[in-house]
Amino acid sequence: MHKQTSFTVHEAQKKLEHYCAYQERCHQEVVQKLKSLNMIPAAIDEIIGQLITNDYLNETRFAQSFTRGKFRIKKWGKNRILRQLKFRKISDWNIKKGMAEIEADEYLNTLDAIFNQLWKQFEHLGNSKCQKKVFDRLQYRGWENELIYNAINNKKTTNS
Repeated sequence: MHKQTSFTVHEAQKKLEHYCAYQERCHQEVVQKLKSLNMIPAAIDEIIGQLITNDYLNETRFAQSFTRGKFRIKKWGKNRILRQLKFRKISDWNIKKGMAEIEADEYLNTLDAIFNQLWKQFEHLGNSKCQKKVFDRLQYRGWENELIYNAINNKKTTNS
């Protein structure tokens, strides 16, 4: 049994419909997938056009879904989500739509919960090492420096 190396446009389109139906995809992922199937540029354009027309591919929906998932499940901050969306070549308009999925109160409550969890984890190291560890972890996850500093300062004032 040998592996099929080329697909007709119709076969590739059916394959990509399943690929997009399984989870939201961005254009870049779909193009990569089609290239991995050895499709020529004209076929790629045609298939992508069909996927958009038939609503299998929608970058606004992708940006919204990606933002919600990375925030609620992975607990990423806005900076990291923004970087990842830009890396996937999502338009600024769609990024704005995606970021609108994060409610301000929920965002700050999530930061507060992660901050407290990390603080408990590192407080045995002493105040300055704990602050550095917590800051670095939150910054890596894409939380804004100003919000992290505020959380650290609030912790200092409640502890003194």
